[in-house]
Amino acid sequence: MVMKKIFTLVILFVAGTAGFSQIQTGFSAGLSNARWKGDAMTNLNDLLELSNGIVATSPVNGIYAGGFVEIPLGGVFSVQPGVYYTQKGYEMRGELAGKNLGFLSAGAGATVRSHYIDVPVVIKAELVKGLQLYAGPQISYLIKNDLRVDAGLLGISLYKDNIDITRQFNKVDFGIAGGATYTFDNGISINTGYDHGLTRLDKNNMTETYNRGFKVGVGFRF
Repeated sequence: MVMKKIFTLVILFVAGTAGFSQIQTGFSAGLSNARWKGDAMTNLNDLLELSNGIVATSPVNGIYAGGFVEIPLGGVFSVQPGVYYTQKGYEMRGELAGKNLGFLSAGAGATVRSHYIDVPVVIKAELVKGLQLYAGPQISYLIKNDLRVDAGLLGISLYKDNIDITRQFNKVDFGIAGGATYTFDNGISINTGYDHGLTRLDKNNMTETYNRGFKVGVGFRF
């Protein structure tokens, strides 16, 4: 129901601006690099520093892909609503090894991979021909959250499991999107962006944890 309302708003927005000339459509796809940020994660990282590197956290690499409509506003400005599928998440991994253990090594990890539909509506400004900076609000809808747990010994995987933890997270994440795009004369573009989530991920609001992520990719404007 929430996603239906989001798509309806985007369609109505585009339809309401159909009178503008030179409306362009396009698509963009590439790689995402996301992690969780907030007071809860800062406290966790401070605690993990005491493990002397045995346990470490890292971003989750994924993909994003989607399409957009760019509508000129006059002068160097335009507005661009879009719809994208984006992978986000968080990873924690531990390794137990050292000279006192000889060839023995053991490791375990937990990765949360989140699947979102991002709907940004950004304002773009063309600084020079082809180069645009953009920023604006973004609504993200959580499709699914998977927790993958794995453990191994001597390089052999001993345990793997995928757990659906979607119900423990808020479905909607309000945030801000910003970045830069360079479009060549043939319509091909190079894109970089940053997503800054403003809604707590925990459905029960017990921890202050938020989505943060970078994107880099290529696109094409028709």
